[in-house]
Amino acid sequence: MRKEIWFGLSILLAIVIGLFILMPAPADMTNGHLGLLMLALVVVAIMLGFPTAFTLMGMGVMFAWFAFHSQDPGQAVQLTLDLMVQRAYSVMANDVLISIPLFIFMGYLVERANLIERLFKSLHLAMARVPGSLAVATIVTCAIFATATGIVGAVVTLMGLLALPAMLKAGYSTQLSAGSITAGGCLGILIPPSVLLIVYGATAGVSVVKLYAGAFFPGIMLAGLYVGYVLIIAKLRPSMAPPLPAEERIVALPAYTQAIPGAYGKRAVPGLLRAFKGAGAPQRTLASNLFVALLPALAFAAIMGLGYRMVTAPEGPATELVEMGAQQDLDSASGGDAGGLEEPPVEGALAEPPVEGGAPAAAAPPAPAATQAIPTPASADPVAKPAPRAFWITLAVVAAALAIFYLLFTFARLEIFKMLLGSLFPLAILILAVLGSIVFGLATPTEAAAMGAFGGLILAIAYRRFNYALLRDSAHLATKTTAMVCWLFVGSSIFSAAFALLGGQEIINNWVLGMDLTPVQFMILAQVVIFLLGWPLEWTEIIVIFMPIFVPLLAHFNIDPLFFGLLVAMNLQTAFLSPPVAMSAFYLKGVSPPHVTLNQIFLGMLPFMGLQILGIILLYTFPAIGMWLPEVLYK
Repeated sequence: MRKEIWFGLSILLAIVIGLFILMPAPADMTNGHLGLLMLALVVVAIMLGFPTAFTLMGMGVMFAWFAFHSQDPGQAVQLTLDLMVQRAYSVMANDVLISIPLFIFMGYLVERANLIERLFKSLHLAMARVPGSLAVATIVTCAIFATATGIVGAVVTLMGLLALPAMLKAGYSTQLSAGSITAGGCLGILIPPSVLLIVYGATAGVSVVKLYAGAFFPGIMLAGLYVGYVLIIAKLRPSMAPPLPAEERIVALPAYTQAIPGAYGKRAVPGLLRAFKGAGAPQRTLASNLFVALLPALAFAAIMGLGYRMVTAPEGPATELVEMGAQQDLDSASGGDAGGLEEPPVEGALAEPPVEGGAPAAAAPPAPAATQAIPTPASADPVAKPAPRAFWITLAVVAAALAIFYLLFTFARLEIFKMLLGSLFPLAILILAVLGSIVFGLATPTEAAAMGAFGGLILAIAYRRFNYALLRDSAHLATKTTAMVCWLFVGSSIFSAAFALLGGQEIINNWVLGMDLTPVQFMILAQVVIFLLGWPLEWTEIIVIFMPIFVPLLAHFNIDPLFFGLLVAMNLQTAFLSPPVAMSAFYLKGVSPPHVTLNQIFLGMLPFMGLQILGIILLYTFPAIGMWLPEVLYK
């Protein structure tokens, strides 16, 4: 029997033994103890392979019926059925969940647009001189692609087909290669737009927009830790990540460069400008390549020009706001009604007859004199503000960096830049458009997800990959995944209701509060429990089952649910990086060569799991890593 099976059976045995030791005798058991028993049985059933959603629903219905039966036997069935309907309807009415199928659909479209192969090749060539370039390019590609798709299995599988053979052929260590692919593929769990953050937000009642803003920098930090580890390993132990041979760093130049002597060693922009004088290359080809080469300078000029207009824009004239109707009230108080509407006199109208011996009839009030417009002096033209010193410093620094860039910008680098334009930039624009519209409040997550799905369609069309089969498969897989998530929510909602009815939540609350923990101790306890749960369970099961237990305790310890969610999101990557469940390891094993064993993949994942724990410690020690951006944007 394999070691993984023994490991899983030992965890099951430990849970069962713990139940017998910790649970009181059957005669002394209360409903709260039955709730804890239900929680343990659900974990055991999931580890045995039963479907998570239906296990939660089945256990929830049975124990809810028992809770109602202990109070009112005659109404137990009716109350249980009512509970099922109400919980299912509450999940259906949650508008936050609408964005899940759209983000998943976007991910499957991008996955099938054949972008990842181009992206990996271009990043590999761009980082050829970096130590451990193949592993670094793998992590960066996984991070970018996982951000666009959020589907861990797809990213790990595709990178296992593309990057693993290339790294093994280049002499990379099997453990380092496997760890880079599995760890990089799991970044989509944390980096937005992440389905995990949507599920946590819906479960804990936290704004998904704030979660996305908060998870941005922790995700980049974690990817940076992975890249830093690879660079250190490549420097200290070159045998694990040998440098690329010189022949693999050579970029094939196009045909038009044959008319330029020594094109490999020449700078691109001066060479193209001189080539216009000769007749060896088509003028149109030279012009298009010159335009591509000048794109960074043009983008810099456009951004700085727009920034200059923004920072020097004059302040508009101050306008005094007057409440509607206030001016009319002032006029009537002063006795003037100029400009007001009044009934015109009607000729031949009936008038009050004169009274004999009385005073003459009152004369009609004189018509008000027309008001004269008081001339106001013409306002002076607004004066532009001087640009601040920070603008000129930024301009000088970026201009100097751009000058150095063009000094090193050869024809070979121009070809790499064109490859990046065709693979990295379209994907980056899609990601930034989706995330930017959410973070800056231009669109709700649902609206941004719809635009992202539309952008995925545009990318598939642009790369000539769009057809009916692609649309059908993407829609089918998105529907299948969405149904799984929504059934999980329904099952979790019923399970949580039954757990609360039995009093299990109250027992846990009393137990935790009775320990008299400090907020730091409670946070450590919660994260350790989640880390251990990541061994036998996946992140979906941990969130829908255990987050409703932890979240009610946060208010007592004055812990922000947003900050707790960021820690949980980073911690829950252990569900894909820790055995025996470690689904990313099984995804990679399914596409790896036969000589790559599962134990080697697990060993390669362990250092990255340690980096993940380091990332959690850094985030807890310096909360501004995750909380600064939400606080700046949503004061």
